[in-house]
Amino acid sequence: MTKIDDVAQLAGVSTATVSRALRGLPTVSETTRKRVLEAAAQLGYTASPSASRLAGGKTRAVAVVVPRITRWFFSTVVESAEDALHQAGYDLLLYNLGGREHARQRLLHTANLHKRVDAVMLVATPLQAADFATVTDLALPGVTVSSGTHVPGWPSIRIDDVAAARTATRHLLDLGHRRIAHICGDGADELAFTTHLDRRRGYLEALRDAGVTPDPRLDAEAEFTISGGGRAMIELLRRGTPPTAVFAASDEMAMGAMGALRQAGLRVPQDISVIGIDDHDLAGVVGLSTVAQPAAEQGRLAALTLLRPLGHADRDDGGADSVILPTSLVVRESTGPPRESERAARH
Repeated sequence: MTKIDDVAQLAGVSTATVSRALRGLPTVSETTRKRVLEAAAQLGYTASPSASRLAGGKTRAVAVVVPRITRWFFSTVVESAEDALHQAGYDLLLYNLGGREHARQRLLHTANLHKRVDAVMLVATPLQAADFATVTDLALPGVTVSSGTHVPGWPSIRIDDVAAARTATRHLLDLGHRRIAHICGDGADELAFTTHLDRRRGYLEALRDAGVTPDPRLDAEAEFTISGGGRAMIELLRRGTPPTAVFAASDEMAMGAMGALRQAGLRVPQDISVIGIDDHDLAGVVGLSTVAQPAAEQGRLAALTLLRPLGHADRDDGGADSVILPTSLVVRESTGPPRESERAARH
C-alpha cells in the first residue's frame, strides 16, 4: 500500500509538505503543489485525515470549550474562531459543557484533551485553583476569551465588563433616571461565572458616581437567557414601586424583560426604559439600546493568537498576546427619559 512517505520521496519534499499540499493550504507554492499532486496520482495515493495529521506529528485540531453553545455570545465566538482556524488548515473540536460543572471537571481531569488537540481556547470558562496544575500539565498553547480567570502563560481576549456596565448605567442616568433596576447573573450558576459580577460592579459604580444610593430591592438574579430576563422583570414588578429603567447584564435578558413589560401592559420606554450589553443580532430588530461588544472579533483574535505558537500566523496578522477590545453605546428605541411625574418627584 502506498504511503505518504512514498509520495514525499517521489516529489522530493517532506511528508509535512505533502500533507499541506494535498489539503490545499496556501503555505505551499503552486509549483510544489503540482509536483506533489502528480506524484500522488502516479502512485495512486489518497490521503486520509489521520495520515495527514500524523505526518506532521500534530492533530491539527484546536479544542474550544464553551459553557453553553446555544447562547448568542458563545456561538458567535465559536463561528468566528472556526473560520480563522479553517483557513489555516485546523479543525475546531467543540466541547460544550452544557452549564454543568461535572462536565468541566471531566474534560480537564480525565485526559480528554491529551493528544487530541494542539491548543486550547477557554470561552468564559473559569478555572478553580485545583485546575491550574492540570492545565499546565497539558503543555499546550492556550487562550482565554471573556474569562475572569488568568491562566499563567496564556493570553486573554476580552472586553472591560466593568466599563461596559458603567456606560449602560450612565446612559440611563444621563436620561434622568434614578430608580434603575439591574437584572444580573445567577450567583448559584454551577460554573461560577464572573462576568455578571464585573457588570454589577460597573452598575454600582455608576450609581454612586451620580450620587444615587443603590437599592438592593432593584437587583434581580437570572440566567443569561430571554426567559431568565422575563422572570426577573416579573419579580421586580412584584416588589412594589417599579423602576423607571432597567439595565440587564445581557441583551437576551433585556429582550426577556421587554417582553414581560409588554405582557404586563407597560410601554417601553414610555413607562420603563431597558438597556442591555452585547448588540445581539436581534437587538436592532426589537429596538434595544445596548452596549455593543465585538463578539466575532474576540473569536477571530483568539484563534489567530493560538495559531502563532503553532507556526501558522505572522506578527502582522492581527493576533494579539492579550487585549481588551473596546465597546460602544448603541442608542435605540428602548431607552428614553422618565415620565414627567418621575422627574417632578425628584425636584
